[in-house]
Amino acid sequence: MADRAHADPPAATLAACRALPKVLLHEHLDGGLAPATLWALLQRRGLAAPATGPAALAAWFAARAQAGNLPGYLRGFEWTLAAMAEPDAIAQVAFEAAEAARAEGCVLAEFRMAPLLLATPALPAEAVVEALLQGLRRSPLPCGLILCAMRQAPAAESLQVARLALRYQGAGVVGLDLAGPEAGHPPGDHAAALALARDAGLPLSLHAGEADGPERVEEAVALGARRIGHGVRLGDWLADAAGRERLAALREAGIHLEQCPSSNVHTGAVASLATHPIAALWRFGMSLSYHTDNPLMSATTFSREAALLLCHQPLTPLDLLDMAADAARHSFLPADVRQAAGARIDAARAAQAVS
Repeated sequence: MADRAHADPPAATLAACRALPKVLLHEHLDGGLAPATLWALLQRRGLAAPATGPAALAAWFAARAQAGNLPGYLRGFEWTLAAMAEPDAIAQVAFEAAEAARAEGCVLAEFRMAPLLLATPALPAEAVVEALLQGLRRSPLPCGLILCAMRQAPAAESLQVARLALRYQGAGVVGLDLAGPEAGHPPGDHAAALALARDAGLPLSLHAGEADGPERVEEAVALGARRIGHGVRLGDWLADAAGRERLAALREAGIHLEQCPSSNVHTGAVASLATHPIAALWRFGMSLSYHTDNPLMSATTFSREAALLLCHQPLTPLDLLDMAADAARHSFLPADVRQAAGARIDAARAAQAVS
């Protein structure tokens, strides 16, 4: 259990990382509520909370982060989903997430949410998506929304989410994802929904290779995924020639990995930050970047993730900037947004190189 808990990085390292421009591609809105917001929303709805007050709530979620497995980690979402179950709350959470990312130095951001987790007869899925987009639009940060289908749900539900995503394609929805418990729920179970989105030109960023084997990444790519959420188990393939050959095929195909270091430790995908394969995959030439996944659930921030990588991995600030540039190139946002983000990152890379 001690391997799963990591002390805060030095203040100077954290401050330096806060100044780095960043690109956020992988953060779940229902996993990123500020503790004060969660407390206020639960109080407003008259709902019981697992702890009293924002500080105690933050501590409760920090303790839950030590679950050590993905299903246990995911159980904390019952509180955030209950708090968000009305349009004003949904919009507030989306807006605050975008503003928090902007404060962390993000130059563009993509957030994701499973709309059917909030939909009820009184709150249609369309109203959920519209509230999410309304909240994101309130922030000056260039943002996009990825809709998640839940892989443990029936295929009919993933088709519903795919149709919903296509309805709002071009209006703020930029992609489709499969999220939720991975083991026992391969992406092929939702092939029809993925094909519907893919054939309509909606990009796919699928969770794979986190709580199941690296071959799930290959399956997700075969189904049309251009980006992979996590993909941490691909590190297993670095150990032998046959695995490296399969990994090289993904590299040559230009697949981008959205790695979430602290979350990967908390779900038991890796034993510690020091043993996370992010640096080894980066040195192998994989296209990848680092992300927060669920800031509330993992008691982290984007700058903290950057600082922890510098403390526990053989990576430099220039590596982190190169990853940000890689993320900008693989964003699903429009080309002009990607290019503007890339220019800001290039300026920081130039300054870093001469410092």
